[in-house]
Amino acid sequence: MISRRIAYRGVHRSVAVLLAAATALAAAGTSMAAPLHASKPAPPAPAPAPAPSTELVPGVPPGPSQPWQIDTPDQMLPPKVYTPTKSEDAVEPKDAAPGAYDLIEYVPIYDAVAKVTCSRQAGPYQRQVERWLKLKADGKQSSADCKAIRAFQVKNKIKPAIGFAGPVTWSRMMLLSAKKNPNAAKKCPVRSYRVACVDLDRQVTWVQKGRKVEFGPVPMRSGRTGHLTRKGWHTIYWRHKNHVSTLYNQPMPYAQFFDGGEAFHAVYGSIYTTVGSWGCVNLKLSDARKLWNVLKKGDKVYVWGRRPGT
Repeated sequence: MISRRIAYRGVHRSVAVLLAAATALAAAGTSMAAPLHASKPAPPAPAPAPAPSTELVPGVPPGPSQPWQIDTPDQMLPPKVYTPTKSEDAVEPKDAAPGAYDLIEYVPIYDAVAKVTCSRQAGPYQRQVERWLKLKADGKQSSADCKAIRAFQVKNKIKPAIGFAGPVTWSRMMLLSAKKNPNAAKKCPVRSYRVACVDLDRQVTWVQKGRKVEFGPVPMRSGRTGHLTRKGWHTIYWRHKNHVSTLYNQPMPYAQFFDGGEAFHAVYGSIYTTVGSWGCVNLKLSDARKLWNVLKKGDKVYVWGRRPGT
């Protein structure tokens, strides 16, 4: 009988200790009883699917299903520098998908659905396009504006040619203005050595040595608001033909770094967007390849101006 009482008291004490421990754990946010008695937890509710884009067509809105890269995740910090082997440099970056750089203007969905001949809506580059066409630069779309813009689009094979003043139309105008003499305004310093000129105002870039243009001008895309391409003098300090961003695991073909993580490099998609890069100077693959064969380590880069909309 005594031994049973001792055993009972021992069990009672053990239960008391366990209860005290459970109480302490519960106070700390942990439950011992829940796993024993709780029913099977309900599966987490699936995340809501992102709403489809209804603003601009044609094209696929940015996202995992997109077949090419629109917003390049350029590194703001310097990459790890090393000397690529000859075998690594012998590998050429893959080609872009057919049609990746076509002059396709994103237009309002209403215009696309209605298949309008001439858009009544003002585009994001309305005032700039009006100014280039020597129209009244009031930023408002008129019938005369639309007809003039549409005529330019037809002549330059920009589709759909409905007179919407988008980034493709404006970029083409800037490139045509720069073709004959990109440094007519003398904003890029003329030096006896090679200088890569980055014009943020017109979103074009070229290379000159003295007064001779050795490359370009070609269209490009610079940094967006908050990640502007840094102005002033820079130096090409590292070149990596098959660079991949270590932060985002995204390709940056023919990368030529000139300031921290900012570099000239190709993208596998349109550079004609209202949104800029994360700081780098984005180029079409063919242009980036040609630039790779023009610039060398130690060459100078000069950046000036301001990207429209930033």
